[in-house]
Amino acid sequence: MAASGRQVGKYMYKNNRILLTKLEQVLFHRNFVGTSALHQQAVEANKADASEPITIPRKKIWGKESVLEALAMTVQRDPTTYPYQFQDDPFLSPRTTNEFKLYSLSQESGRSAAKYFVNNYPKFFTKDFAEPHIPCLMPDAVSLRLEEVSEEALKERISLRKVKAAVDMYDQLLQAGTSVSMETTHNLLDLICLFCDRDPVQEDGTQTDDMEEFGRDLRKRKGKVYRASDLLNFTWRENNNAERIFNLLPERDTRCYSALIRGMVKHGAYAKAFSTYTDLLNSRLTADVHIFNALISAVPEVRDKYTDRWDLIVEILNQMNQQKIQPNLQTFNNVLKVLRRCGSIARALALHTLREMAALQIAPSLATFDHVLAIFYKAAKSGQGDVNTLQGVMSELAGKSFTCQDPGDVMFFSTAMRICQDYKELDLGYKIQNLVNVGENWRLLGDSYQKSTYYARFFNLLCLMEHIDVVLKWYKEIVPSLHYLNSQGLRSLLQALDTDSRLDMLPSIWKDICSLGHDNRPELVEELLTLMARDNHSPEVQESFAVCALDIKSAFDGSKSRANLEWGNTTLSNVTSLLLRANKIQEAWKMLQLFKEKNRVPSDVLFEEFLSACRREGSAQRAVKLVQLSAAFCLQVTPKLAKLTLAEFDLSEEQRTILSELESVTEPVD
Repeated sequence: MAASGRQVGKYMYKNNRILLTKLEQVLFHRNFVGTSALHQQAVEANKADASEPITIPRKKIWGKESVLEALAMTVQRDPTTYPYQFQDDPFLSPRTTNEFKLYSLSQESGRSAAKYFVNNYPKFFTKDFAEPHIPCLMPDAVSLRLEEVSEEALKERISLRKVKAAVDMYDQLLQAGTSVSMETTHNLLDLICLFCDRDPVQEDGTQTDDMEEFGRDLRKRKGKVYRASDLLNFTWRENNNAERIFNLLPERDTRCYSALIRGMVKHGAYAKAFSTYTDLLNSRLTADVHIFNALISAVPEVRDKYTDRWDLIVEILNQMNQQKIQPNLQTFNNVLKVLRRCGSIARALALHTLREMAALQIAPSLATFDHVLAIFYKAAKSGQGDVNTLQGVMSELAGKSFTCQDPGDVMFFSTAMRICQDYKELDLGYKIQNLVNVGENWRLLGDSYQKSTYYARFFNLLCLMEHIDVVLKWYKEIVPSLHYLNSQGLRSLLQALDTDSRLDMLPSIWKDICSLGHDNRPELVEELLTLMARDNHSPEVQESFAVCALDIKSAFDGSKSRANLEWGNTTLSNVTSLLLRANKIQEAWKMLQLFKEKNRVPSDVLFEEFLSACRREGSAQRAVKLVQLSAAFCLQVTPKLAKLTLAEFDLSEEQRTILSELESVTEPVD
């Protein structure tokens, strides 16, 4: 049996090989022989290029993240869902601006708590299953491991940002007669100057002793109000550890001066920074570009007049030229940032600065253009000067992808869209939005607040200038996946619907108002009701308006958890009118009773409209009660209502007597 099985296998293999060979010949004939003309052209081309050497390309080495990046490129943003960072739990996804803030803070708090446990208990997180390896998700060493007095222990304290411990270790090394390398000294000075000689706030949110001491000092001072954020804005103290260590150094190089000057500028010791720079020159040292950048940013704090500020900037730039220091992007951005505080002389000087950048072949960043727009927008109170500048900027930036090179880069899009909104430049607004979608420029929209500001301005511009169909298209595109509309944005949307006569969509907008958490805004709800009650519409539209009015009534009655509104005359009248137009007489009658409960007085027009509804219903009894209720409110329209009811309804003698008495008693005297 086994032998026969092997024979059958060989037979099948042999015949299958024959079939496969024939199939290959057929495919070759169809694919290659059938295209003989193209094949002949390729042969001739190869003969022509035979003289040229053949270059074999190098092997492409793909990174570990290449597959993930390729998969990410196939996924597009879903405009109907919430932002991706909130999709872990759809039930808890924020629907309003307040919920967005609460959710974001909760996420950040959770990250901080997780980081605290990972960093303080690393022995429980020794397994690493991530592929590829992600170092930032692994525990960091936050506790000191080296206790002996050595330079390695000093480096450990510097890397862990233990300012006080690093200074103590440095002093112990000096007392022991151990020399510290210049590189370690540089890093120590950088650490002290960055955190102003105080331990930074820990990642777990705990407050250091330095912060508590600084807070006590602030509270002892009288005559000035301090905010909680002032605890983080430390000021430069005289003869602090940075200055003490700097003075103890046997040799001071440019890097030491750079750390000291940048720390002084960062923490408010502007005059002292210029004095230290003078000491650097007296020591016959050459400054670096970071020193000059810091001094330029400090110019407005040491000079009051606009011309004096520019003269000092020119002097600093001339000294850079004399010392053969090449300026960088941050140098010119700092110059433009100072020019924003130089009044009317800034426009010409800003253009001169841009020409200098072009001459040095330094490509501007988005922060550069943000400073330019701010300069021209402030200087041009009227006219189109700043808009022309924005047009030139957008022509320069069209189709380009940017990366963050300056902290001010994230301000450009919001500033540019503000100019478009103020000057009602819709085309420029679209160009800015197209630039946001190029590459990963959307990352430069800034934090959640700046991103929300940008989209709020863009949407308000659309509501002012664009057709309602386009507005609604963008509304579905950016809400809520990119932006949570505030009450002002919703009011702009209501005005756009009114302008293009699309009030039939107001009920759907009310649902969005509820989902966005703005159903407790009285001015927004009142404007919505006013638009619905202003004109008469088709029966279908009036029916949808009445359903919406009943939902609004439930919000006012407090049956909705988030809403707590107070009834007013206008709101009561509009809801009642909408119910009457949809022939919901019973619900409208309850609204009249609500007038009485809330001590509100309805209008004469509302009672006339109510009488017309009673006429359509043919309810004589309700019409009589309506006239009696009008007399109870002491309305001037009561005689007219009584007369119309007597003439148009089939009444009993008792009802006629009641109406006749009301007509005669409340008849106005000429």
